[in-house]
Order: sequence, then C-alpha cells, then structure tokens
Amino acid sequence: MSGNLHQAGVRFLRQLGRHAEPIMDAYLAGSISDEALEPGVQERLVKDGILYRPEPGADLHLRRTVRALLEEALKDDRNRQIDANTGATLATFRTLAAHYTEARHQGDFAAADAYLADLREHVYSFCEGLGHGIRVLWSRINNEFGYVGSLNAKIRENELAQTQVSEMLAGLELIDFQDLADTAGDLRELRRLLVTSLQRSVSDAYLELGVVQARLLDLLGRFRKIQGRTRLLRGWSLHVEQQPDYQPGQHTALPQMPHLLNLAEALLAPAAVDIHDSVQEAELLALAAQVRAQREERALVALPEAGETLLGEVESFEVQASPIQEAVQEYLCQVIERGQPISALAWRAEQRLPWDEETWLYQVIGGYEALPDEQKDYFELLPEGEDHPVFSGNFIVRDLALCLSA
Repeated sequence: MSGNLHQAGVRFLRQLGRHAEPIMDAYLAGSISDEALEPGVQERLVKDGILYRPEPGADLHLRRTVRALLEEALKDDRNRQIDANTGATLATFRTLAAHYTEARHQGDFAAADAYLADLREHVYSFCEGLGHGIRVLWSRINNEFGYVGSLNAKIRENELAQTQVSEMLAGLELIDFQDLADTAGDLRELRRLLVTSLQRSVSDAYLELGVVQARLLDLLGRFRKIQGRTRLLRGWSLHVEQQPDYQPGQHTALPQMPHLLNLAEALLAPAAVDIHDSVQEAELLALAAQVRAQREERALVALPEAGETLLGEVESFEVQASPIQEAVQEYLCQVIERGQPISALAWRAEQRLPWDEETWLYQVIGGYEALPDEQKDYFELLPEGEDHPVFSGNFIVRDLALCLSA
C-alpha cells in the first residue's frame, strides 16, 4: 500500500513540475482557458486533481489544495484563508487516540503504530496550522494590508482579520486539556502528543494572538483617523469648488480663537501640591507647621484700642515734580525751540543725565503719552530700531526721536 502511495505522489509531483507554466498562470490569473492547454495536458491535469471546472462552460481553476500549497510556498500575502475549525480536529484526536488505545490493548502493535503516526501527523498539522495562521496575520499587519488599494478596503480587511482572530481564540477555548489527559490515560506517547506538545503550542498561540489583536486595533484606529482627515479635506475641496469666491475670515481679529485653530497645549501645566506623594510629606508637614505657628503669633498680638478721630482742616500741600520729569519737560521745550527732530539718547548724552538709557526712554514715552490731546497733536514720536531676527512681529526699539508734527 505504501509503495502505491509513493508512486502516486511521485507522479503527482512530476505533473506539477512538467506543467509549471500553466499552473502558475492559473494561480495568478485565477483561471486558465481551454485554448491555453492542449487537450491531452488538460485531461491529465483534471484527472490528477490539479485543475477542475466549477461548472459547465467555465474556465479551469486550481484545486484548493494546490492553491494552498503554492500560497504557503510563495508566502503570498493575498492568502486570507485561516482554518479555525478546532472542533472537528479535536474529534479526530479523540478518535485516533481511541483507535491507538484499543490496538495496544489487543496487542496489534502494527496497527497501533499506524494510528499513532496518523495522530502525530494530525497534531503536528494542527500546530503548524496555528503558526501559519498567525504568520499570515502578521504579514498582513506588517505591510498594512498593502495588497488592497483603497483605505476603505484596508479597513474591511482589518475587520476581517479581527474576526478571524476571534474565531481562532474561540476555537482554542474548546480545547480541554483535562479531557485530553483522560483520553491519553497512562500511555506516554499519547500524553506527550495530546498534553505536552499541544499545550505548549496552544499557549504560544494565545500569546501571539493577543499581541496580534492589539496591533489590529491600533492599526484600525490609525486607518479611521486617516479616513476622517481625508473626508475633511475632500469636503473642503468640494466647498471651494462650489464657492470659488470664498475668503477665510481674519481669525486673529476675533475675540476668541476658534477651537479648530486652538489645538496647542499649554506650555506650563498649572502648579498644584501633590498631597499623595510620600516623598514630599516631610516638607509639607514643615510648611503646614510654619503656617500654623504664624497664625498663632498673629492671634497672640493684642490689637491697640481705637482712639478718638478728630476731623480738622486739610493742610495744603504741593506735589513736587521728580527730576526726571523736569528733564523730560526741558526735552520737549528744546524740541519746540529747535524745530527739528532731537534724539532722546543724544539729548541724554548732551545733558549728561544720570539715568540709564532704558529708564530715560520709558520716561520720554510716558511724558509724551501724558500730554493732553491738543498738545500731543503738535508732536510726533518716532521710534528707531529694527525687527527681531527670529520672532516676526516684534520690533526692537533702540532710540526715540521727538519732532514737531508737519
């Protein structure tokens, strides 16, 4: 029997190698027409189970098993088929384990070895299927579902992948290792396959699927964010097309900045005492003790008795102008006498005034602004300086020049 299987397998692989071109054409295009194959080649490929015709008159398609073989060998990212039928696999495990146990008890060791080899192949195939499904999911995540063109298609593929992850997790929850241990009994080979090896693979799959699910949710959130921004830009473009004469308003002139343009976070967070920080407990207690002590001291101080208040005539007093104000008055008078602009710093250097330059300039500005409106109209204050080299809109004043208005 094994010799016949060997010959059939060799013949099948030779058919794949001999007709590799039409097989790959059918894999890439999805189907292949009858005209692309000779009648004899077409008959052999259909007879060997490589190609099939889904309905009369349709083109030839690859069998699912051959397509899965090529997808696994080529690591094709378009592969979206993940087998999550764990219930049927567990039933197969129990059936083969029962066959193996019965053959051992009856002393038929040849049949027992055959059943054990078959069970080992099914367990290894199941573990490999778990790994294959997780690899497919990671491949689709790492290239961000690059085999589809639009953003909506990426979102649908992400939702499909999340559904497949949920199905795989639900299938793994069906595995009851206590039941499998009871099925294996005291047979070492069965316990090694159904408990030790299977449990290790399932535990690794649980961990991987948890990480995959988190990455899928994160990727879906990013897709949703991009989709929202795309819709906003598309709506703005449509609005501009329908209203070509639209002009945005001057937002800086508004009393309140629109929320859409006010997205910057505060540079400094509001300060507050962290009363839950045990490291600062000693300092907080010391500060609280000082505050309490100051209150006690203020409470001990006796207030003086209020005396009688006598109302009398208000004494006359004269407000004396400060020397810097008098210097500003002289500066204004000198501008009137000369009839031409006079630099404030040049006047300060000429009169050898003791105040520093910044104080003198502020005092000149204050003296000019303090003039009545009818007198201020006779003068014109000209600042001299340059724009800030980094921060636009800031003008650095180096000197002031006061002159008579034209």
